[in-house]
This record gives sequence, C-alpha cells and structure tokens, in this order.
Amino acid sequence: MRSESFAFFLNSFDPLIIVSLFLFMLKTILVIATMILTASPMTRYTVIIKIDSLPKYHSSGSDIYVAGSFNGWNPQDTRYRFQKDAKGNYFIKLSLDDGNYEYKITRGGWDKVECKRDGESIDNHLLKVESGMTVNISIEEWMDRFPPKPKAGTASKNVHIIDTSFFMPQLKRARRVWIYLPENYKNSKKHYPVLYMHDGQNVFDEATAYAGEWGVDEYFDSVHEKEIQSIVVAIDNGGIKRMNEYCPYDMKKFGKGEGNAYIDFIVKTLKPFIDKHYRTLKDKTNTSVAGSSMGGLISFYAILKYPEVFGGAGIFSPSLWVAPKMFTEIKAKASKVNSKIYFYVGKMEDEKMVQDMLKAFELMSKYSKSEMTLVIRDDGKHNEPTWRREFPLFYEWMIK
Repeated sequence: MRSESFAFFLNSFDPLIIVSLFLFMLKTILVIATMILTASPMTRYTVIIKIDSLPKYHSSGSDIYVAGSFNGWNPQDTRYRFQKDAKGNYFIKLSLDDGNYEYKITRGGWDKVECKRDGESIDNHLLKVESGMTVNISIEEWMDRFPPKPKAGTASKNVHIIDTSFFMPQLKRARRVWIYLPENYKNSKKHYPVLYMHDGQNVFDEATAYAGEWGVDEYFDSVHEKEIQSIVVAIDNGGIKRMNEYCPYDMKKFGKGEGNAYIDFIVKTLKPFIDKHYRTLKDKTNTSVAGSSMGGLISFYAILKYPEVFGGAGIFSPSLWVAPKMFTEIKAKASKVNSKIYFYVGKMEDEKMVQDMLKAFELMSKYSKSEMTLVIRDDGKHNEPTWRREFPLFYEWMIK
C-alpha cells in the first residue's frame, strides 16, 4: 500500500476509533504476557540443606535422608538421599514451591531418626520457602543409639484387634486391623454405624503410634451417654507401602499407585467381614470413611469410587499434591456423590495444600449435590495433635 493511500485509510476513521483499537491491542498483549508469566514456574526454588555436625559415633558410610511434608514423610526415599561434597560433608538440593514445609533427618527409618542428645524426640524442622536458600542444621543424636523406651498403651477397653494379619486378597499382603466397639455394645442388641479409618497405628493407641494418636476411642468413650456411638474400624498402614496403597494413581516419585486395590479391599473384603461378625448398620447413610494426609486423599477417592457405599467422609489435610489426577476424577464422578463430606486443612501446612483443598471443594460444590463443609484453621498444622482436636468437630457435624 502506498503512503498516500495509507494516510487516506487512516483519515477515513474517527480518531477515537483508532485510539480504542490501539488500547484493545495493548490490553490483549498484556493479558497474553500475564498468562505466559503466570504459567512459568516462577515460584520453584532451590533449597540446600547442609549438615554442619553429626553425632560423635556416626558411621561415615551411613546413608542419610530427609523426610518431610514434601515427600509424604518417607524416611528412606532414595530421591531425598543426601550427597557428600569433596570434604565429606552431607548436603541435599531440593526443588520446592514457595510455602511452608516440615521435615526431619533419618538414616533410613523412623527408628533411626534424629533426636536430642538424651534420646528425647525433637520437633519437626520448619522450612518457609520464599526464595532460593541454604539451611544449616546439626544432628545431635540418632534414636537407635538409645534403648527403646516402651510406650504405655492408651487404647481403651473397648478397642480390640480383629487380626494381627488380616489378609488383603486385592493386594496379596496382610495387615493388622483394629476395631472399637461402643461402650454398651455387649449389653445391648443395638446395631451401630461404622467408620473406617486409615493409619490404624495412630487411631487408638499411643504405644503403636508413630506420630501421636487421634484418641478416637477416648472421644467415643466420653460421649456415649449422649448417644453418640459408632463402631470404628482402623486398618494399619503398610509402612513403606503407605504412599502406594493410599494413592490410586501411579507416581513418578513413589511408584505404582495401589489405591484402587486398597479401597476394593475395604469395600469387598473388610466391610462384608465386619457386617457379618458385628452388629452394624450396613447402609450407605451409616457407613463413612476418614483419614489424614495420604489417608485423607484415599478417603476422598473412596467416596468418589463408591458413592453407593460411603455416605460420609472426613477428609483431613489430603495430599492432593501427589495425585493431580484427582481433579479430573472429581469432574467425572462427583455428580454421582450425594453424601456428607467434611473437608479440613490448616493454614500452617504447605500453602499448596490449602490451594488444592479450595480447588477440590470448588469442583465438588459445582458437580456434587453432597452436603459439605470446608474448615480452614489459622493455627492448623499437619500433625496428629491437630487432627485429634478436629475429630470430634468432624464427627458431631456428620451426625447432625
């Protein structure tokens, strides 16, 4: 186009139109640029943890690992094993999103976790990631250097072990299964609702708990006179298999997901056994499931996979970060879910956990007709004492 023709072309338009077109194009460019910047992994940071000192009798050939909220608290995760620099000092580089994390150092197991000089347990290390950073820590002692201190059992008289080796045909392995029977179970002919829980080691007894117990038995013992009663069935986690059994999808970091088979075990093997041998209310309204962290994730999945079986769920601090496919699962299956669901997360957990919970709740609200509540506590941490405090609020909301 010749210059005089172009000038005529411009002159044929109102100047306001030209300005409007220019502003529209500028706005479009800015939106696209923002989208590109937002999509970029700008909040991923390198965090280096260095160990400044080790116990006097530490074996120089020992492998050391970090276990925390960023890897499902796996104490022997090879992806989180420390390396050594030229001087023989231990260090590890982590790639983490900004947010809050907790962690501890181990030599490959919770019996070999770091501790104080006198053998007492230490609190989790706290890590607030806002930029690339280096953290220097000292290990005072290792727990296995001290004779084990037997914990006093805290399970109430109403807690029993069904089997120390209950066979799980869907997974071809066995597991300890616990049961809590209401205070007046023996002296009545009443039938009771049933709550299924994961991480059974932590549900009833401090002696078996690896991170503190929920005190579920103490709670039900204390409220039985109010007619708040339930049978509670708790399945131990599988230790190194915990991440796999509590996730329905294969994971790059942790391997094959076995959550499908695990939930099938509860629905097709364990529930029929419980219904046959105990006085239960078998219907959906009186069958619920609950758990925290990975146990919260698999409880969420259970109610999506078997909406006709589970009429309620307590989903505490679910590890949705390890299973992004859950959001697709919600869109596909939530329309069939019509239950009571209690979502809980704490602001003192990983910030992404709060964001993921909000996203999941939004999707459930959009696609499901379930009665739901979302509880976000300012002081909520990712630990058993927090979930123990929340449990009565969850259960009493469930039975309203």
